[in-house]
Amino acid sequence: GGAHIAIENISMLAAKAIEDARIGGSPLEKSTRYVYFDQKVRGEYLFYRDPILMTSAFKNLYLDTCNMLFDTYAKLITPMTAFMEARFPKAEETSKAAYSAAIRAKALDCLRGLLPSSCLTNMGIFGNGRFYENLLHRLFSNNLYEMQEIAKIAQDELQKVIPSFVRRANPDHKTHIQFASFVENMDLELKSLATSHEPFDDYKEPGVRLVSYDPESIYKVTASLLFPHSKKGLIELINYCKNLPEEELMRILDAASQFRENRRNKSPRALENAVFTFEIIADFGSYRDMHRHRMLTQERQNLTCNLGYYTPIEVEMSNLGPQYRQAMDEAKKAYDFIASEFPEEAQYIVPMAYNIRWYFTINLRALQWMCELRSTPQGHPSYRQMAQQMAKEVFEAMPLYERFFRFMDFEGYDLGRLGQEQRKAEKLGLD
Repeated sequence: GGAHIAIENISMLAAKAIEDARIGGSPLEKSTRYVYFDQKVRGEYLFYRDPILMTSAFKNLYLDTCNMLFDTYAKLITPMTAFMEARFPKAEETSKAAYSAAIRAKALDCLRGLLPSSCLTNMGIFGNGRFYENLLHRLFSNNLYEMQEIAKIAQDELQKVIPSFVRRANPDHKTHIQFASFVENMDLELKSLATSHEPFDDYKEPGVRLVSYDPESIYKVTASLLFPHSKKGLIELINYCKNLPEEELMRILDAASQFRENRRNKSPRALENAVFTFEIIADFGSYRDMHRHRMLTQERQNLTCNLGYYTPIEVEMSNLGPQYRQAMDEAKKAYDFIASEFPEEAQYIVPMAYNIRWYFTINLRALQWMCELRSTPQGHPSYRQMAQQMAKEVFEAMPLYERFFRFMDFEGYDLGRLGQEQRKAEKLGLD
């Protein structure tokens, strides 16, 4: 049993909290790459106004800062678009529709970092009953008012369709009371321990770090590739592979990789026996894109303005850098002031260009899919670089696995979406 729900006008921060429920749900979120976010409704930009902040001494600072970020975003759209058109003039054989779409995507790619995480977005979700029960438990237990309000409204709607599946997530139900107590006590204890055990040193450089991997995973992968075609036990096959020369190991790996004709030919599940953990520091916009991959373990830290921010090279080239940086600096001042009293609510004011720290623990099969997909030409430049860097880290640590990444794209593209938009225009018969 399952249900579809539409969730409109929630913050980007809330969208991530919903998408944290990985298994059993399929979310689809409004894009910041192809949609303008400069519109006003009844004279106001569309961003979330947290009730705690709206009744605090920080109300005016919060509103003024969010409005400033939206004003800057709106003001830079026209000059950034003009810069892109001058830098990438339309070729005669390219359709107007494809060219306009590619230019729009490129301009908005550069400017989306100005949008605060309070920016309102829309989502559609299909999920099964277990997904929604787990989601409601977590949203009701969240400290932020918005998450609790979304849970109340979602539960009211879901009770019309799948009431028995979400009954135990009711805040008054003993199952939820026990869950909320578990989460609250665990978080309090871990926060206390984290404060007392933090190391003196810290690493704040943007990019990807390979934290851990199993050098002997090659034997588990090769043994698992042989396993369904063998009559021997897995332990025996692993021990057998440990005694094989590298040439034979390569033959087994080649058999599982050389016949792939495109990235949609998924590799055997045997690759799931190799696991890698990456720590990543990158802008929140890129995190939002990569967070959509759910066949892995990932955790993030709270949004802050303490890890620097991402400035697209095109912003500097177009001489819009001073306005962009001024907006970022003003947002940081506001964040620091609000976070001194409301660290969780202060996340709403953080622009998407500011870096966030998170980690991925991911198996080789899921990593292959993610890196090949996210390195395609139409991808956002920042997460393309991230996917490329993750693949390179694996190649350096385990060179024999490079053969599984046949459809990685390590090139750089100035107008990456143009090819895809041109193919779309040709299918639709657009000029």
